[in-house]
Amino acid sequence: MSCKRMTLDRIKELISIDRLDIFYRSTEWRKLRKKAIERDNNECQVCKEKKKVSKAECVHHIREVKEHPSEALKLDNLKSLCNLCHNEIHEKILKINQEKNKKFLNEERW
Repeated sequence: MSCKRMTLDRIKELISIDRLDIFYRSTEWRKLRKKAIERDNNECQVCKEKKKVSKAECVHHIREVKEHPSEALKLDNLKSLCNLCHNEIHEKILKINQEKNKKFLNEERW
């Protein structure tokens, strides 16, 4: 585990070298993750919105770290989720990003 304090510059550096795994092992992240789960009563917040009860297994950044590094360690940017809901959210994000990256192709042949 890195001994460097998790500052905004450090988070940006980790993003640039594709090593956010170091961020997710940091003391700052682990403490904040625990606070988020406690705040959310150890329940998946998406399941709760659907009137279901599911144990929170992970903590999701609402505004993704790679796009919003300044919000990586803000409690109000976190949501406790079960793994199923977390995976569904990321699948939706992936699909949206793929759609954005598609270029318009004219199928018409001259």
